[in-house]
Amino acid sequence: MNNLKTSGAHRCFGGTVSFHEHHSEACDATMRFAVYAPPRAASGRIPVLYYLAGLTSTEANFMEKAGAQRLASELGLMLVAPDTSPRGLDLPGEHDDYDLGSGAGFYIDATAEPWSGHYKMYSYVTEELPALVESNFPARPDSQGIFGHSMGGHGALTIALKHPDRYRSVSAFAPISAPTRAPWGKKAFSNYLGPDEESWRKHDASELVRNNPFPDGRTILVDQGMADQFLDEQLYPSVLEEACARAGQPLTLRCHEGYNHGYYFISTFVDDHLRHHAAALNA
Repeated sequence: MNNLKTSGAHRCFGGTVSFHEHHSEACDATMRFAVYAPPRAASGRIPVLYYLAGLTSTEANFMEKAGAQRLASELGLMLVAPDTSPRGLDLPGEHDDYDLGSGAGFYIDATAEPWSGHYKMYSYVTEELPALVESNFPARPDSQGIFGHSMGGHGALTIALKHPDRYRSVSAFAPISAPTRAPWGKKAFSNYLGPDEESWRKHDASELVRNNPFPDGRTILVDQGMADQFLDEQLYPSVLEEACARAGQPLTLRCHEGYNHGYYFISTFVDDHLRHHAAALNA
């Protein structure tokens, strides 16, 4: 925990956006993350909301583009955004494609070579990062939420469904809702997990929710742009919708005409997501 290095800090809506790096034990590599600590953090521990970014993104994209800090300041929410993969490893094939390796960790623990020694993003996000945040920032361990975009939406949904007691709220922007059907997911899972497709199912939100909806009846919030260039081939929101309906899992799926896959879309609706999480985390 004492290897945390701060690379920058910036005042923002009365709080501070800061950027950090450290050696991750889970990934055995350098990992980076960003934090927004609102003014209320100066008075004691506050709820914390983890954001998981999409393919090719870093820890900076959400903090720089989503415009979430103004309302997070008002609501007293800490925001934490990790990087999307380990860095500086130069594994075979790690930098060849945008959707595999660098910037594409998929928030799972790899079991196949050459990835298994370092691509442990599930363990990093669910165990190591929260422990690091709680040791260095006034984050409440009993009041955590998680959300994300695209690949990160997949991560947020699957992680929350696996840990309903740890994360009290969940939402997603344009998530990869059925990665076992999507080219992005098939490519990632076959490389990180190997060819056994049955093992992939536990990393698919639509598969998970069919058998394990949230026992407390909480609502999943999902926003989807209908001009999203990846909608039909990669995202499958209708599969998630059908799975939730069959399982009795409350889902608010909002479809927005004219919006695409990027941060203009996210920034338009991020306030609704922050309020969704604050209602649960401040309860």
